[in-house]
Amino acid sequence: MGTPLAVLLVEDRAEEAALVLAELRRAGFRVTSERVMTPDLLKNALASKAWDIALTDYTMPNFSGLEAIAIIRAASFDLPIIMISSSAGEDVAVEAMKAGASDFFSKGNLVRIGHAVRRALAEAVERRARKKAEEDLRKTAEQFRQAQKMEAIGRLAGGVAHDFNNLLQLILGCSNLLLDRLPPEDPSRADIEEIRLAGERASSLTRQLLAFSRKQIAAPVVLDLNDAVRNCEKMLRRLIGEDIHLSLSLAEGLRAIEADPALLDQVLMNLAVNARDAMPEGGSLEIRTANARLGESEGGHLGLEPGEYVSLAVADTGCGMTNDVKSHLFEPFFTTKGPGKGTGLGLSTVHGIVKQARSAIEVESAVGKGSMFRIFFPAIDRTAVAPVATPAKPASRGGGETILVVEDEDQVRTLIRRMLQKRGYRVLEAPNGLEALRLARRETAPIDLVLSDTVMPEMGGIELARELATVRPGVSVMLVSGYSQVEIGAAHFIQKPFSAEDLARKVREIIDGSKKP
Repeated sequence: MGTPLAVLLVEDRAEEAALVLAELRRAGFRVTSERVMTPDLLKNALASKAWDIALTDYTMPNFSGLEAIAIIRAASFDLPIIMISSSAGEDVAVEAMKAGASDFFSKGNLVRIGHAVRRALAEAVERRARKKAEEDLRKTAEQFRQAQKMEAIGRLAGGVAHDFNNLLQLILGCSNLLLDRLPPEDPSRADIEEIRLAGERASSLTRQLLAFSRKQIAAPVVLDLNDAVRNCEKMLRRLIGEDIHLSLSLAEGLRAIEADPALLDQVLMNLAVNARDAMPEGGSLEIRTANARLGESEGGHLGLEPGEYVSLAVADTGCGMTNDVKSHLFEPFFTTKGPGKGTGLGLSTVHGIVKQARSAIEVESAVGKGSMFRIFFPAIDRTAVAPVATPAKPASRGGGETILVVEDEDQVRTLIRRMLQKRGYRVLEAPNGLEALRLARRETAPIDLVLSDTVMPEMGGIELARELATVRPGVSVMLVSGYSQVEIGAAHFIQKPFSAEDLARKVREIIDGSKKP
């Protein structure tokens, strides 16, 4: 025996309702039912439980069958409705069907009710399946449009950050060279220091743009997400303030993930700041972790393959957001805050970091009911290893080694030359890859390192490295770019903007490494 058929009867006469139910039972249905006679009783019944089918009379003292259909349709799009009437005229039937009835027949023909109910139920199942398929198609199309939009914005953001990093290289590099020359008591130092600090802040913004466009440097390691959250807890509490209660719900037996710990910290901080700003009067912030298995449907909606994942959820009790705001949430510079109260890069940075980690993020939110951001990281079978931080050692000076600097921006090339000469290196210069090749062929002395920009007119750094393998076999090449090492695919790499100390350390490591047998 199956589940009883839940029948909602809109009928003022008890004996008529009894006849209908008896005929349904004769047709083989097990029935549970409720009879209503007024609009209010009908609304209450619709709100109280889920019904399989509604049967309504056409004419009743308190309200009409057409009014009943309107009330039912307002509450349920796909609940089958059959109108049963003693007035079986064609005009009445047409009127009922236009109003939303699935079928119509006369009370004098109740023997049809079993067949009519089965057909109405089958049509309802078909309607629901069609509606779900249409909704799934709409969501997939919307996600595809959103992905295309984010990809286009990401390319633009990455290009802007790359170009801006060339300017920042000059601002920061020249500021540091000036500071190195001036005595501690020089009054100009304060102004130059302000310029340097402004450059550092601008550099932080470009890093966020690169993170959004998935072109930031990442150093992923196998880690325990629970440990990462615990390590960040104290900092998060300082960020959100005392009027927001932070709670952690960390699952036991959590599988390992592969992520950059520093970028993961940035994700947690940005989500916490976003939650804090959504709760100006205080509230609650909960961070949850869990193992998750995504099937084809769930994974498909997120752009992920089916399989095992680890989820990180950050939920707040803040003001929530509209669907329109949600659709723009991860776009760079989009913000609902007032002027001067945010860059609009926090969530776009989160999006970029998550995508770069081959993961996905989803958002659930409603106005007045808070928001929840949930990230799915691919689970891996390896054991998490806590990274050990090693302090950077000061770079050794050069010993007259020759470095070929290849950079199409004259000012940047001059700055790099000055940085290297100050550290004791002999520097050759070329404005592009072709000139660098000619110089490499002409130069009789050994070249210990080629330091080349990646994107240049005539010949870029990657093609230059391939050509140098023939012209100068064994020469080391370090590429420079405003993009990331992953984007460039180089063994030796430094990202703009870099300090003289960072450059000297990297150069020394490569040259010393090439001398080892």
